[in-house]
Amino acid sequence: MLLCMHLYFIRKGYVIIKPIDLHVHSNKSDGSNTPSELVYMAMKKGLAAFALTDHDTVDGIDEALACAEKLCAESMDTTPGINPYDVPEVIPGIELSTEYQGKDIHMVGLYIDHYSSAFQAHLKHFVDSRVERNHKMCARLAEAGIDISYEKLTAEFPDSVLTRAHYAVYLVNKGYSLSKEDAFSQYLGDHTKYFVPREKITPEMGVKLILDAGGIPILAHPILYRMSDARLEELIARLKTAGLVGIEAIYATYNLAQERQIRKLADQYDLCISGGSDYHGEAKPDLEMGTGYGKLFVPEDILWKLKTRKDNDYAI
Repeated sequence: MLLCMHLYFIRKGYVIIKPIDLHVHSNKSDGSNTPSELVYMAMKKGLAAFALTDHDTVDGIDEALACAEKLCAESMDTTPGINPYDVPEVIPGIELSTEYQGKDIHMVGLYIDHYSSAFQAHLKHFVDSRVERNHKMCARLAEAGIDISYEKLTAEFPDSVLTRAHYAVYLVNKGYSLSKEDAFSQYLGDHTKYFVPREKITPEMGVKLILDAGGIPILAHPILYRMSDARLEELIARLKTAGLVGIEAIYATYNLAQERQIRKLADQYDLCISGGSDYHGEAKPDLEMGTGYGKLFVPEDILWKLKTRKDNDYAI
């Protein structure tokens, strides 16, 4: 890892390029760390910036921004051990759940205006849809003899946007499943009788929502969708027409060939590169913020290019 970073610095003419992470989750969705903890973690790891991209919620952004602002203020007061250069930039973001040809497709939004009334209205509708779906799933599981209700689930995970990952933890903790994988296999998978699909939007609608909120729309981890090359390229072409700005080409689970494939598509469709760990904390215990499974390195100049594209687009 150090050798790779050293070579990168040489190619950049000895300009120090710090790492960033543009895909991170907190306990406001299905992560295990608070937004404030993520700020401290990013600072400890030497990240120049990280994007808080919780699933379909922006509830953690203000806390993360306030924490970073507090650290900056403390550094100005010459608090021992804090350098203003070490305080990471917190990027307001989100990860929207969409659907395309029967597949879950995730759209990351960076630098969104999370106070936008139209954006907030959409998220409220999305949350209401999630709540209705969770009531139905809990009822089906309860009919199977599982001691669960929506109230018990929310008490177990307060202030979180409930996902199937939360159900899996609940089922394991209560002794109904041996592991999270077992929970999905028996109770939570798309093809089980307990699964309840929820309302979703199209990827194009996700792009528009992010653009309308002043953000940068990014197609998240495209390799994970297991599409044929033709289907993936068709999706990217459609999203580019809708206003897609970037694509996640650097990701914790990608191998070199997969990264090259996405970089090639980015060049072909004039898209910016994005990258991140998809850090969740305890849900993915071997995956670290900033470094993924140990080899991830998302260089800071990727963020500079994204900012330049955003500034140029709004200047037109």
